Amino acid sequence: MPPGFTKSFSERLNKNSRLQVVEAEHGMRIGPGRCFIAPGDKHMKVRRQGASYFTELDDGPRVGLHKPALNVLFDSIADSAHANALGVILTGMGRDGASRLKAMRDAGAATIGQDEDSCVVYGMPKEAFDIGAVEKQLPLDRIPKAMVDVASEHGKKTSFS
Repeated sequence: MPPGFTKSFSERLNKNSRLQVVEAEHGMRIGPGRCFIAPGDKHMKVRRQGASYFTELDDGPRVGLHKPALNVLFDSIADSAHANALGVILTGMGRDGASRLKAMRDAGAATIGQDEDSCVVYGMPKEAFDIGAVEKQLPLDRIPKAMVDVASEHGKKTSFS
């Protein structure tokens, strides 16, 4: 996503969501009900500090053709959140995120991929599914409930914020 677009995109999503949706800034605390959009031309990472998680912005080089890149984000989540994470990969062209979603799953995270029938472009979810990165493959309209179910189940095992 290009610089400038992500700010208005996050504001539009925020108006149409029950979640708080914001363009991420460096050092924002990650918690329930908050959604972060990586700024255009910046990679976003997740950093753990004690029992809390924070956004981290990185001005590093493009990964493949991407900046922000899902590979960078998912790598940081696999390294910092392990089983406290849920990774979701939706419609998109190419392979960005697929191998690193697998790293998240291998680290204990729950993972969901959008199914072919509900995708506009089945590239990224297909690649993730083909390499075993996707634990559940679902139509787009069933993914939000599945995310809530995973979070609710996790909350029964342990509490985190």
